[in-house]
Parts: sequence; structure tokens; C-alpha cells
Amino acid sequence: MSKKPEVKCRLGEIMEQKGLTNKKVIELTGVSRNTITSLAADATNRIDYETLAKLCKGLDVTPGDLLIYTPSEE
Repeated sequence: MSKKPEVKCRLGEIMEQKGLTNKKVIELTGVSRNTITSLAADATNRIDYETLAKLCKGLDVTPGDLLIYTPSEE
């Protein structure tokens, strides 16, 4: 059985690297507390384009910095 490919958000890692709190990320990006908390805790791997764009702009990172792709195993 092969593993499904997935995209994971590295928000928690980036916040740690930049020394940012949830509150500061909310201020910088305008993204809701629930979404920030969920993405930072890696509780979900789902992120919509609008949220991705807001996070990238507010945190001054690229989508490639924020997301990591794990290909499927064949």
C-alpha cells in the first residue's frame, strides 16, 4: 500500500524561528485565531489560497517556505 502525497504547513516552525506568538501572527496576517492555532499545531494540512497568501505576505515568506510536499511512495 502506497502512502498518499500530502502538503503540510510549516507555520509552527516559522513562528518559532521568527519568535512570533499567535497574537502577533494574527496582527500581521489578519488570519483567524482558530486557523493560526490549527495550522501552527499541525492539526490540519488543509489551507486555502486566500489564507496562504495572507500568511506569506504578513510573514514575508514564500509558499515554498510555508508548505512542504511529501510525495507518495510507490
